Amino acid sequence: MRDFIYNGQPSRVIFGAGSMVHLEREIDLLGARRALVLSTPEQVSQAQKVADRLGQRAAGIFPRAVMHVPIETAREARDEARRLGADCAIAIGGGSTTGLGKAIALDSGLPIVAIPTTYAGSEMTPIFGITEAGLKKTGKDPRVLPRTVIYDPELSLGLPVAMSVTSGMNAIAHAAEGLYAQDSNPIMDLMAQEGIRAIAQALPAIVRRSDDVTARGDALYGAWLCGAVLGNVGMALHHKLCHTLGGSFNLPHAEVHTVVLPQALAFNAAAAPQAMQRIEEALGITGRTSAAAGLFDLARDNGALVALKDIGMREADLDRAAEIAVSNPYWNPRPFGAAQRGDIRELLRRAYEGVRPE
Repeated sequence: MRDFIYNGQPSRVIFGAGSMVHLEREIDLLGARRALVLSTPEQVSQAQKVADRLGQRAAGIFPRAVMHVPIETAREARDEARRLGADCAIAIGGGSTTGLGKAIALDSGLPIVAIPTTYAGSEMTPIFGITEAGLKKTGKDPRVLPRTVIYDPELSLGLPVAMSVTSGMNAIAHAAEGLYAQDSNPIMDLMAQEGIRAIAQALPAIVRRSDDVTARGDALYGAWLCGAVLGNVGMALHHKLCHTLGGSFNLPHAEVHTVVLPQALAFNAAAAPQAMQRIEEALGITGRTSAAAGLFDLARDNGALVALKDIGMREADLDRAAEIAVSNPYWNPRPFGAAQRGDIRELLRRAYEGVRPE
């Protein structure tokens, strides 16, 4: 018998093609009257459509969300929300926009309605991350968990195929680490395995036909499950490395997750055999190859870059990245503190070169 503790996260999910029609109802249920719409500069047109839909209930648009939530942007957005008298925030887009909404909520307690258009999964977690002075700091706070999440597959049809693949790999990373988290539990194990399966099957279908609404829906379904796993259990080596590489070297978030995940799993494989078995089952590769190699193949075969050198990392920065990662390590089934700095440096070298795990 396995002992465990399970805490459900209090979020409301609206799922289905065309579910944006319920936006006004969901804002009413929050008791909100003036919504600040958040987006990245690239998705300002979608933010404008949301504001147009809300009419006078839209307090304004803040279209300046960027990767890794620089503290300066977070402060600017919080000040804008106060100035406009917003009593809720609507974050439409991916993890960058949701992260900005969380930064506002952390300070003000404003409820967030998240409308994901990628597969990042951040909308299902009470985890926030803010980058200051070149270091990304993360934390957990129930105030930042979006109160309502609207999953509408039709809104992700415009997500480019390449970004769809890396975004899906990012989501898989949440579930994969959840399977060997220190505080894992059987409920999260089920959700993690199903989430990995759903995304792994959806990505090739999206690559074949980007307007496949069913495949887009399957990917969002998987992202929901994978994000919920991340929101309920702790992070380990993979996320520590990605936070380091993203926050300190400004590498693209989803692409970093895509490159690092197979290498982190290979590092942890011997220390977490049951987790690896579940991943292999989810990928349908049991008895053929390892979980690490299977995820490397899933990314590579669907067109994703699998080497840090191809996404902006400099070889000269690998030593510093290893030092930052081991200086404040997360719990991991295989320790990676200062004594293992050489092992982490070798992991990063393999990620830099894009070596397929054996």
